[in-house]
Amino acid sequence: MQPTSAADGPLFELHCQVDPGAAQEFQQWVLGLASAAQDEEQVTHARAFETPGDPGGSHFWTCQFQCAAGTVVDQFRNGFLADSEAAIVDRFGDAVVVSSRVLLDYSTDDLPVAGSPDCLNCGARLTGQYCGVCGQRARSRLISLWELISDAFGDLLELDSRLWRTLIPLLKQPGRLTRDYLEGRRARYMPPFRTYLVLSVIFFVVAFFDPRDDLSLLFEPEPEATPEEQAEIASQAEAAKKEILDELAAEGIIVDDTVVDPTEQDSEEAEGAAGQANDGFKVRVNESGDAGFNILVDEDTGDCDVQAGDLEDLPEWFKRRFTAERIKEVCEKVTADGGKSFGDLLLDNVPVALIVLLPLMAFVLKVLYPLSRRYFVEHLLFVIHYHAFFFAILILQILFSRLAALIHIPELLATLTIVATALYIPVYLYMAMRHVYGQGRLLTFVKYLILVAAYNVGTGLTLLGAVLFALVSV
Repeated sequence: MQPTSAADGPLFELHCQVDPGAAQEFQQWVLGLASAAQDEEQVTHARAFETPGDPGGSHFWTCQFQCAAGTVVDQFRNGFLADSEAAIVDRFGDAVVVSSRVLLDYSTDDLPVAGSPDCLNCGARLTGQYCGVCGQRARSRLISLWELISDAFGDLLELDSRLWRTLIPLLKQPGRLTRDYLEGRRARYMPPFRTYLVLSVIFFVVAFFDPRDDLSLLFEPEPEATPEEQAEIASQAEAAKKEILDELAAEGIIVDDTVVDPTEQDSEEAEGAAGQANDGFKVRVNESGDAGFNILVDEDTGDCDVQAGDLEDLPEWFKRRFTAERIKEVCEKVTADGGKSFGDLLLDNVPVALIVLLPLMAFVLKVLYPLSRRYFVEHLLFVIHYHAFFFAILILQILFSRLAALIHIPELLATLTIVATALYIPVYLYMAMRHVYGQGRLLTFVKYLILVAAYNVGTGLTLLGAVLFALVSV
């Protein structure tokens, strides 16, 4: 192709990302397209060339059509260029991702404000409206407020953005993103770890930001509960308390907060016993009281009394770190503000704990598929996509539940929807394993059960680590 002269008109380009399997056929086809374009009346020069890409990955081709001066841009773009794009889609389908652009003829209006024909970003010589090296617009100007907002939220607002092209298959087609990424189809999607981070940030914002609490002045106040509603709330709270106490008792943690029945003793003794019982609650780490710590918390003053039992069975690092004095100090700090500081620290540690869980589950997959010849990072990619899907489902569930409460969707319908999406999460994992690793149903199901068990253990350990880290950080 000859250099562009002053008499030349606009330059049209087709950019194609080609899957490795279709590379040879596409090369013959696109060279034929460039040759056929020479017969177009408006085209003065045409060429097609391949640009370097990832080894073993997608191939990148550019087809340029230099048109004569006076060519009507929209006419050529909606005619020959649009027909060429349609022909690529019809012949190659998803194997080729095609885009186009037009570079208008060089003029002084396209020069930077300083009058320099060099790119202000990289210093390359300018030959059109955009730099051929870095792609920055040649003409430097102040951007508008709308352009600033569009740059910030463009991926969210544009339906054709990589975010939306990633979310749809992420939700609808288990394992599709992982399979495409491993086979080299990557440019159309958002990078995996960025997808995970974006969805995790959105989840924590949505989950812990309630507009009725944080923007309470903008909403009408909730009507006061009737005596019947107050009694129902108290009953539910008591039932929840009993359930928690039963769970703690099953783990060997006994919470002693018994209030003496006044009918069993004279009134003076009963009042004294009741007053003493209401002063606090006692926690023992096991039913026998021989090992661990006994903690008595005064609900009125927040004072903590810690008594150490038999610590021989506990790990040395635990005994060094969690002494009776340290536990008392932590207990008083937690009770001083009603547990808010501890809750904030725990919330800060949960995202880190979930990130730590990623390589742990990837290691489990590496063990489950020893003959797959896949690298550890490929298993990690699978886990990242699954966790991103998990966050996306949780976001949709939270938004739907709030919408259901706002527009008064029947409670049964809302509950069934939430349950259905919750059941989809484990089903999705099984289907993703089948699609990515390609083994039989029975063998995949056995490995699926092992992976789910590993998830339960891994999640418990990482969250326990988050709790311990929050305790030592208080």
